[in-house]
Amino acid sequence: MKKRIIERTIEAPAQMLEYGVESSQKLAKKVPLASYQPLKKSRDYWNTLGPGLTTGASDDDPSGIATYSQAGAQNGFGLLWTAAFTFPLMAVVQEMCARVGLVTGRGLAANIRLHFGKKILYFSSLLLFAANTFNIGADIGAMANAVQLLVHINTAVLVVASTTLILLMQIFTPYSKYARYLKWLALVLFAYILSAILAHPNWGDVARHAIIPHIYWSKGEFLLLTAVLGTTITPYLFFWQTSQEIDEAIAKGKLTIESRRGSSPEEMRNMRIDVWSGMFLSNLVMFFIIAACASVLYTHGITDIATAAQAAQALRPFAGAATYYLFALGIIGMGLLAIPVLAGSSAYAISESLGKRQGLNSKLKQGYAFYGVIIISMLVGLALNFIGLNPIKALIYSAVANGIVAPVILVLIVLIARNKKTMGEWRNGKFSGFFGWILVMLMGLSGIAAIISLF
Repeated sequence: MKKRIIERTIEAPAQMLEYGVESSQKLAKKVPLASYQPLKKSRDYWNTLGPGLTTGASDDDPSGIATYSQAGAQNGFGLLWTAAFTFPLMAVVQEMCARVGLVTGRGLAANIRLHFGKKILYFSSLLLFAANTFNIGADIGAMANAVQLLVHINTAVLVVASTTLILLMQIFTPYSKYARYLKWLALVLFAYILSAILAHPNWGDVARHAIIPHIYWSKGEFLLLTAVLGTTITPYLFFWQTSQEIDEAIAKGKLTIESRRGSSPEEMRNMRIDVWSGMFLSNLVMFFIIAACASVLYTHGITDIATAAQAAQALRPFAGAATYYLFALGIIGMGLLAIPVLAGSSAYAISESLGKRQGLNSKLKQGYAFYGVIIISMLVGLALNFIGLNPIKALIYSAVANGIVAPVILVLIVLIARNKKTMGEWRNGKFSGFFGWILVMLMGLSGIAAIISLF
């Protein structure tokens, strides 16, 4: 059937010429070309998506899923409003990062070094590496636990196999193929939307809590709120977003900084569509994870959820096998997407700090520093699963490191993005500047809360 439709679509113009206007009008009734416009628009939209989509999707990593599951299990629908609250903040800062990359032709770390010197950059990059490595360790363990929900395989085998697979793909897969792989993998997130629908929440309660903030100002809720904020807006997204814009430009043949500098209105428009779409998907999935766990776990008094795998197991008796399997598959898929982003963002930051060649466009022998950081961070993350480090403690350490570095990096991003000499006509407007400084303040408070939670 599809073949006949395609053949008729291709043959239509030729037949119109052969049979004249009158016959072509009759043929148009048989082959309504206008009916293919939505498909074309959908394809154009999909082709516009890239770094923004993968960056947003990677934010819903297994550790993030665990945090959102805790929010729903411990607080019910009470924190659903945070999804709509964090969406514009997250999108604004990621758009700033993308603009900086498009206009300057450099990654974020290179721009920080150029404007603010090396000391701040070295400090930030080391903290970023530490935070990402702890996160990688927790995510590798979470992936292994999720696989065990589906098949019975030894944990040690699973963590080694998943680490090896991700490393080989990052190092030896050409960037064009790797970028497509990450882009398609982002669609795994829809498993969480389906799982929430299958959990049958009370949509009236969901809508009410989504719109009206419910804050009780208890210590537990405040820490949970700051955990959600810190999980949603994290430094590794800043570095990855900017550097992916550079890698996209290099893939298009812009090999020098000079050739990458500047941006056209069309490029900026496409970037904004990409970034805001990716951040919308990220926060939408966060919303549905909280809704699913609130409607099932919270209502049944199951509030002690520490990992994403525990959330999947707890959902099964009440929401059914389909929700259980969708949740488990989502953890595995997002681990495969987020772990490379975590390791890659560390590699971009450190290699740019040292002024070394970097990027997934480079081959191993051309980017020893870049791939060396990826290998080290992955191996250390792997080792954390064999030394008995509790995944919750790993996430706490990660949150503390992110809490220290995020406000610092955000201040630098806002200052670079508002610099007229650097950004020209694409510098921050009042809207971006306002939300940027609001986010700096919120992330500062979140960082303080993360440090307090450690003690």
